[in-house]
Amino acid sequence: MFDTLKALGDQLLAQTAPTPPSIMQAIFSLLALFVAVSALMVGVTRNLFHSLLCLVATLFGVAAIYFMLEAEFVGVSQILVYVGAISTLITFAVMLTKGMMFGGTSQVNRQSLIAVIISGLLFVTLTGVLTNIPWPVGNEIVPNDASLIAGLGESFVTTYLIAFELMAMLLLVALAGAILLARDRKPKA
Repeated sequence: MFDTLKALGDQLLAQTAPTPPSIMQAIFSLLALFVAVSALMVGVTRNLFHSLLCLVATLFGVAAIYFMLEAEFVGVSQILVYVGAISTLITFAVMLTKGMMFGGTSQVNRQSLIAVIISGLLFVTLTGVLTNIPWPVGNEIVPNDASLIAGLGESFVTTYLIAFELMAMLLLVALAGAILLARDRKPKA
C-alpha cells in the first residue's frame, strides 16, 4: 500500500513539476524585460535627449525580438526604418531646436503625474480587453522561402499601397518639420 501511494505521489509530482525554461524562453524573457524597462524609461526620464536614447534602445529590443521569432525581414525593416530613419530624424529635431539646446525651453515635462495616471488607466483597460478576447489559433503553415518576402513586397504596392504612401508622407512631413525647427529665425538686415 505504501509503495503504491509513493508511486502515485511521484507520478503526480512528475506531472505537475514545473519544467525549467528553455534557452529561447529565457532570452525572450530578458529581451521582453529590456524592452519594457526601456519603454518605461521613455516616459519617465525627464531629459528629452535621454528619453530619445531610451526610445532607440526600445526599438532595437523590438528588432531583436523579431529576429528571435525568425522574422528577419521585419527585424531588418525595424532597424532600417525606425532605428535608422525615424530615430535619426527625431535626434536631429531635438538637437537642432535651439531653444532646447541653449536653455530657452525647459527640458522637463511638468505633466508627468497626469501622464502616469492616464498611462496606468490605459494599461489596465488594454490588459482587461486583451485578456478577454478569444484569440483565434491558426494552423496554416508559413512558407519558409523567398515567396514570403516577394508576397509581402507585392502586398506593399497593391493591397497596402495607401498605408505605405501615408508612411512615406509621414516621414516627409517629419523631415520638413525638422528643417523648419532648425532654420535660423533672425530677420535678414
